[in-house]
Amino acid sequence: MTATEIPADSDPATVVAELEGRARRFETPCGDGAMVWRSWGSGPPLLLLHGSHGSWLHWIRNIDTLAAGRTLWVPDLPGYGESAMPPRIDHATIVAILGDGMRRLIADELPADIVGFSYGGLLGAHLAALEPTLVRRLVLVDTGGIDTPMGHLSLQRFRKLAGEERQAALRNNLLALMIHQPAKVDALALHVQEIDSLRAGMNPTDLVLPDKLIAPLAKITAPLSAIWAEFDQPHPAPAVQEAVLRQHYPALEFRVIADAGHWVMYEQPEAFNRTVTELLA
Repeated sequence: MTATEIPADSDPATVVAELEGRARRFETPCGDGAMVWRSWGSGPPLLLLHGSHGSWLHWIRNIDTLAAGRTLWVPDLPGYGESAMPPRIDHATIVAILGDGMRRLIADELPADIVGFSYGGLLGAHLAALEPTLVRRLVLVDTGGIDTPMGHLSLQRFRKLAGEERQAALRNNLLALMIHQPAKVDALALHVQEIDSLRAGMNPTDLVLPDKLIAPLAKITAPLSAIWAEFDQPHPAPAVQEAVLRQHYPALEFRVIADAGHWVMYEQPEAFNRTVTELLA
C-alpha cells in the first residue's frame, strides 16, 4: 500500500500493522536493551532517521515508494518507539549506538545514504562528522539547531484527556507543530501522533537548540542537501534557514516543498519522495 493508496477512511491500526507486517525486524545493542530496526526493499542502503518524539512511523507515507529501488533501514532511535534508552543522553553516545548498528547490519554495504528528519537530521549530521566512512550522502529535512528564530508553538497536554477532548488536543498539536493544512490531519496522522508521543522516553531539546547543528556542519565531507517545508512551524522561513546553512556548508543543495508544514514527508509524500530520489541520484 503506497502513500497514494491509503484511503482516507482506512483504519489506522490496520494500515500500520500491514506495513509493519512486511518489514524485516532487527535489534542491535542500546544501553540496557536494544535499538529496533525495520527494513524494506532491496538495493543500495538508505537510512531514514525520524524526528523528536517519533518513530519509524514518521515515514509511513514514504516507505513503499522509497523502497522500490533501495534497501530501507528505518530505526526507532534510542529513547523512542520500541528502542531502549541510551546509557547517556549526548551526541557522541547516541551516534555511537547508531554507528554500531549500521556496522552490524550493513557492514558490507557502507557507506550509506541518510535522510534525517528534524532531530534525526541533527543526529545524521553528527554521525557524518564523527563517522565519515559510514555516510555517503546526507539529506537534512526541516532540521533545527542553527540558532534561527523559532516559530510560536502552542501545544496541549493530552495524556489525561479522553474521547473527543483527547482527539481535539492531538489535532491541535499536529496543526501547531507538524502539519500546515487542516485537511491533512487525518485519522492516520492522529494515530501516529498519539502512539509516538506516548512512547517517547526522552526530550532532545538540549541536543538540538539553539545551535547544536552548526559545529558538525563544518566537519561534514559527504555531499549535503536540505529539504524544507514552505510553512515549517518550528523553523519558519526557508530562505532564512538556507542562508544560515550555506554560511557553514556553501555547497548545500536546498529544496523547498510547497504547501507543507514540518512533517513534510507525511503532508506532501509524492513531492517529498520525488525530491529525495532526485537528491540521492
